[in-house]
Amino acid sequence: MPRAPVISISHGGGPMPLLNDPSHAQITHSLRTRVPQLLKLNTSEEPRAIVVVTAHWSESGKVGVSSAERHGLLYDYHGFPAETYKLRYEASGDPEVAGMVGEVLRGEGLRVEMDDERGWDHGVFVPMLLINPKAHIPIVQMSVVLSEDPKEHFKIGKALSKLRDANIALVGSGFASFHNLRLLFSGITYDPDFRKRNEAWSEELSAAVMERDVESRQKKLEGWRKFQGSSEAHPRGGAEHLLPLIVCAGAGGEGEAKRYKDEFMGLDMWSYYWE
Repeated sequence: MPRAPVISISHGGGPMPLLNDPSHAQITHSLRTRVPQLLKLNTSEEPRAIVVVTAHWSESGKVGVSSAERHGLLYDYHGFPAETYKLRYEASGDPEVAGMVGEVLRGEGLRVEMDDERGWDHGVFVPMLLINPKAHIPIVQMSVVLSEDPKEHFKIGKALSKLRDANIALVGSGFASFHNLRLLFSGITYDPDFRKRNEAWSEELSAAVMERDVESRQKKLEGWRKFQGSSEAHPRGGAEHLLPLIVCAGAGGEGEAKRYKDEFMGLDMWSYYWE
């Protein structure tokens, strides 16, 4: 049985990747082309299921796991065209895989709550409509934890890594390189001094994520708040779009991650993966 990949994606803003928004052109292209190839979709090695850790679901003191055979969609965005509230993604859930997720997490002493009611949010259905429009692979949605504790999220990833040998893939859906809406819409992203700081932040983050040794990777990521530009990239109390990457880094195992970038509003948005 193939060992499933781990991919931390940049999912864009709301439903914009589905609206042919020019600022999302590269992100949209990568979701349509790169990510399906990395997941080996439509091949004999495609994953049994995909666990998606979404930045748009946070739980206090526990990890939420979607557990129904079918989940509706949660249109957790506002002010977009009417058609974006009629989107459908018909992939099934997978209660058995959800149970496996809960088992490995509890095995590491983590609190888990199965949720058979919450809809898949746009951190799941928007990128998946591009990644796998056939919707033939079951999805299990997972939350991040409100604590924003990098050690805890790395531990979640290490637990989930055990599922890779069962050909269950992990996708972390966030915006790890930068998620500060106030600054994003201020125009500062085109300021040369800001861009230098953001590039320094991205390179320090990448160096930590791409550390080959798992323990060293964890130690570096536990100190991410000390990286230059961290508070500009992710304001304090607002790191939820980085956390799926830390989960993925924990699940990646030994060896160096690979990465690719998509330009977005003048910034390089990095995605990372372990094959």
